Amino acid sequence: MNITDRFARLDPRVLNGGLIALGVLFVLVLPISLTALVHSRRSENAALSDAADSISDSRDQIEKEKQERAATLARYAKPAPPLAAFLAGLATEAGVEIPESQDRQAVPHGKKYSERVTRIALHKVGMLKLSKFMERIEQSGSPVVISSLNIRKRGLEPDNYDVEIQVSAFDRVATPDKPKKPAAAASAETVP
Repeated sequence: MNITDRFARLDPRVLNGGLIALGVLFVLVLPISLTALVHSRRSENAALSDAADSISDSRDQIEKEKQERAATLARYAKPAPPLAAFLAGLATEAGVEIPESQDRQAVPHGKKYSERVTRIALHKVGMLKLSKFMERIEQSGSPVVISSLNIRKRGLEPDNYDVEIQVSAFDRVATPDKPKKPAAAASAETVP
């Protein structure tokens, strides 16, 4: 019995139902499944494209962060000078006299930085000389900053002030590099 005999023996309703089911499969199911496959591939391609764009955008950000880090390291490459002598020199340039100066203990800021603080007191100083002195401190190029400022007017005298200033200098603490193990020594340690 061959295939044509089997088709001839089938009921025409069953044969028509099978052909309709096969037609529905080709007309509806196949295009829907192909459309879903194309859509999934497009969404995968869009995700890959977004990832590539994100990587290229982050390269610019990484380069900018590297430049900022290099600028910070360059600023701290040369340690700040001893504050008492440094401030005395700047005060002389600005025409200000420092009668009192007190150095404080260095305070660590994290693992890589330390802060040295010097408190100075100025008596009977004019506002112009004070502003020139503070400007010289800020424009010194060293990692030095005025961390506290207290200005009091002296009685009825015009343009005379008593001033207390705390100046902080920040230094980068040199951290020793971790010694690297040679490859032969590292492999010898892992072998029992």
